[in-house]
Amino acid sequence: MPLWSEWWVWMSAALAMATLEVIVPGWIFLGFAVGAFVMGGLLLIGMTGMSLPITLVIFSLLSLAAYLAMRKVFGLKTGQVKVWDRDINE
Repeated sequence: MPLWSEWWVWMSAALAMATLEVIVPGWIFLGFAVGAFVMGGLLLIGMTGMSLPITLVIFSLLSLAAYLAMRKVFGLKTGQVKVWDRDINE
């Protein structure tokens, strides 16, 4: 069985990307981590197990959806601007 169709590989990749997100914040790696986690879950329950290109397309679509959902939920609302009214050094 190819390595990309093993569920634990995707779960390990999700853990590595979530750790990388803590080290290098920016919400980018968290979307990939969620995509890899969901992909690992799909492989665990047997819903996928296709060729590498199809698996990568599914992973990329899951990652994009996770990133856009997190941006919608946690991002700034339209027209909202961060205003700093005091300095941290005061």
